[in-house]
Amino acid sequence: MNPSGALNPSPRTLDIESVAHFDRLLHTGAVTMRGWHAQSLDLRGRSQELRRLDAQGAIFLGCTFDDGVEASLRSRGALIFPKLHGVPFNPYRGSLYTAAELYQDIAATEYESTPDARVYQWSILPGQRTSLEATLAAALHDHAIGDALDELRADGELAGKPLVGVMGGHAAQRGSQEYAQAARLGRLLACAGFTVATGGGPGAMEAANMGAYLSRLPDDGTDVALQALAAVPGFRPSVTAWARQAAAVVERYPGGTPTLGIPTWFYGHEPPNLFATHIAKYFANAIREAILLELCNGGIVFLPGAAGTVQEIFQDACENYYAAPETITPMVLVGRRHWEHTYPAWPMLQSLAAGRPMADRIFLVDTVEEALAVVQR
Repeated sequence: MNPSGALNPSPRTLDIESVAHFDRLLHTGAVTMRGWHAQSLDLRGRSQELRRLDAQGAIFLGCTFDDGVEASLRSRGALIFPKLHGVPFNPYRGSLYTAAELYQDIAATEYESTPDARVYQWSILPGQRTSLEATLAAALHDHAIGDALDELRADGELAGKPLVGVMGGHAAQRGSQEYAQAARLGRLLACAGFTVATGGGPGAMEAANMGAYLSRLPDDGTDVALQALAAVPGFRPSVTAWARQAAAVVERYPGGTPTLGIPTWFYGHEPPNLFATHIAKYFANAIREAILLELCNGGIVFLPGAAGTVQEIFQDACENYYAAPETITPMVLVGRRHWEHTYPAWPMLQSLAAGRPMADRIFLVDTVEEALAVVQR
């Protein structure tokens, strides 16, 4: 799956990634904008250049122009998607989110006033999910997030490093053994050269992102962070207190190892964690789930969880079941008792894999150290 959702990406189109990129093209003598796709750029001050260039076939999404330029471009064949008013997010954004952006001013304001919470509140307004304008805004936003994720993987900070997914329950509390083990796994994976990707939420997802983010610290540094976080075990009853505790740890240890979180506003009651340095937050949960599984080219480790984790196991199993043998990635279930008895996903997974190429790519282990050994093979 292409994270941007493009059905037929064309090598004959050109994404204009910044105003500087636009200016460089002008300086090389460009005379036409045919095939140019500009997204969320402030092109004020470039009226003369825009009027000079052939505009036929150009696409502008949410860009800002000097007065009169937009009409001129349209009259000469450009397609212009306007800014959408009354929407608390930029549907044409050109980058992924950061925790600082989603939790803006969390030290001084309640979570309910943050951009993350305001977007969720907007998404659940009566009739919003059937409103044409709201549906269009959400779809454009998710496309933009996918496009930014493409760029990050192609030539950004996460380029060239294998991604290993860590899936697990959102209910794992800070201070618990389950949380500590997820953090340990994130740390081990990052130290081994993998980029850790999670669903971007609380619990085991937060722990894995946190362990990877702090992987450059000695073990006792991570222990100190775990102890600090344990002062606020979960996001209930107060997301504000939970987020502020994490923000204090991030502030104490800035510039950690890059990690990826892919959460969703569909589950807006589960806040995104602050230890993912790159956050690809989607409205559509089905797209988010599929993209998360698809990106994890180094395999996926499934920690103990419940319904959501079970769903992810068999969604990944379905991908591997029908995949070309060369594209099958390892699936590692951690916790024999949990996956054989509490939620017996392992016996069914074995039955599905029997006689298939994926049979030697599924594993059941007891420790996160064993899980690391599997994905390192």
